[in-house]
Amino acid sequence: MTQSRQETALPAGYRLADYTIVRLLSVGGFSVVYLALDDDDQKFAIKEYLPGHLACRGDNGQVTVQHELDQEAFNLGLKCFFEEGRILAGINHPNVVRVANFFRANQTVYLVMEYADGRPLTRELEIAGGRLDERRIRRWFAALLSGLREVHLHRLLHLDIKPANIYLRRGGGPLLLDFGAARQTLNQRSREFASMYTPGYAAPEQYKSDMAQGPWTDIYALGACLYSCMGGGTPQGAKERAVKDLLEPASRRFVRLYSRELCELVDRCLDMEPERRPATLMEVQKRLMDPHYSEPVALPESQAVTHKLAGWLRSLTGSRSS
Repeated sequence: MTQSRQETALPAGYRLADYTIVRLLSVGGFSVVYLALDDDDQKFAIKEYLPGHLACRGDNGQVTVQHELDQEAFNLGLKCFFEEGRILAGINHPNVVRVANFFRANQTVYLVMEYADGRPLTRELEIAGGRLDERRIRRWFAALLSGLREVHLHRLLHLDIKPANIYLRRGGGPLLLDFGAARQTLNQRSREFASMYTPGYAAPEQYKSDMAQGPWTDIYALGACLYSCMGGGTPQGAKERAVKDLLEPASRRFVRLYSRELCELVDRCLDMEPERRPATLMEVQKRLMDPHYSEPVALPESQAVTHKLAGWLRSLTGSRSS
């Protein structure tokens, strides 16, 4: 009988090395995250490697692979998860989640991360009505890119940048969470895991084994996050775009709400061809930090309605004459 992800989680009060589990924080396809306390009652978020398609938990708390044929894939993901923890433990940057400890237990691996008060960008967007002002977008993402650049310097890609993995500290800056080294490795090894990518934020090369992944892959996801923050919701997925691209460019959809410079940057980041995206994270960051961008001039409401009607009529006329 297959366990639900909640049933798989360690119970409150469970003693894990020098930490006590308080409660479940989140469940993903490859991991489970808990709130925990150390012996000094300091809070931590502990991330457990537990790919739901491969493993389950026994009555003794041990993680076991369900089918012998999956053991190799599980071990490979475990190795990458551990390596991810090792790399992140060596990164000390205010915009990257800090890994304070990592260890093996219960036949799996645990990453002990800082616990920050605040809320995810998804919640911030809900509160703001689905759209953020340009100054906040530029400030937060420029800071986030500083952290991501540091990660890339350590030869680690994120591969799952999305609003849910961007955490806004209370009274502080944004924090990049939930890296995907194990996810990347398993996806490359098995088609079964391709669906574990987040539609709308995953770059087209993440769906194709013959396309190289690199910093340009994270740049695509950043463009998708920017598009969401501008009021576009979750963009059309790259897999669907490859068949029929229905994603309205930011430079057309948001032209009256955001600067031309920001709209054009988003469109470049979301290009289906990696070589047409910005060449480096530094280039994206510099454009976000540009203090001379031109603010769009908002029309009075009556003029704005007239402008939209005129555009609609032009599209009708064009469709009839075609």
